[in-house]
Parts: sequence; C-alpha cells; structure tokens
Amino acid sequence: MISPDLSGAEFRKSTLSGGGNNCVEVATNLPGLVAIRDSKNPSGPTLTFSPTAWDNFLTGIRSGKLI
Repeated sequence: MISPDLSGAEFRKSTLSGGGNNCVEVATNLPGLVAIRDSKNPSGPTLTFSPTAWDNFLTGIRSGKLI
C-alpha cells in the first residue's frame, strides 16, 4: 500500500480542546482524503479516511449511534 502524500495537510484541533496538547487533529483540505493524527505526536502515524467515511463517522457520533 502506498502512503498518501500528507505534506500539504493543514491539521486543526477542535476549538473545544482549550488549546491543549492532548487532542485529535484533523486535516480536511486534501482532495479525496481526510487525515487524523494525535496532537501529542504530530510526526507519528496518521489515519486516513475517505470524506464519505469521515462524514458517516461524524454523523454516527452526533446521532449517538457510535458511543
């Protein structure tokens, strides 16, 4: 499997994180890809999802189906 090029990823944290460094960061600016990483280890592993899979995940969380 080829790793996607994340060099242009613009990772952000939730404003609800309070600026802490114990968060999940998400990059949604890459075409066809959503990247997730741990803010404590920004050079560590990154999970990637299709935008559809990420939207489905967020919908499941917001609806209470994924708790």
